[in-house]
Amino acid sequence: MLVTVLLYALGTCALAAGLVGLVVPVVPGALLLVAGTFLVAWAEGFTRVGWGIVAVSVLVAALVAMVDVLAGVLGAKAFGASRWAALGASLGLLAGLFFGVPGILLGPVVGAMAFEAWRNPDVARAAKAGLGTALGLLVGGAVKLALGFALVGAVVVALLR
Repeated sequence: MLVTVLLYALGTCALAAGLVGLVVPVVPGALLLVAGTFLVAWAEGFTRVGWGIVAVSVLVAALVAMVDVLAGVLGAKAFGASRWAALGASLGLLAGLFFGVPGILLGPVVGAMAFEAWRNPDVARAAKAGLGTALGLLVGGAVKLALGFALVGAVVVALLR
């Protein structure tokens, strides 16, 4: 009984922290969502929240990782940026990892702008590439949150059955 309550409490905390981690770059949101789902499923021996939902949580984590990688690049491309800007956004994200949250948020934008300006010294075009990257990151964040809330909803529905 005590172990069940502890597993539910840890699982709920991990799910909540996972949702936060989908928008806060230093918190491993997708991993925490998987861990939370697993802990809640384990609390009752995988009877109500079964292996299928645990597998879905792993799929959601993979989708979140793909959105993280592609959001800024696709945003830049949607605003007509060149391949150089998309490459700059990717490299900016990698470089930004070394500078914490500000670097993770600003790295792709600065990288897209720098590489676009390097390719073509048109400041307006470079700014447009940076804006596209920023908007892509915002839309990506919304998509990640939607995926996370859908997963938490699936866990709650399974628990209520």
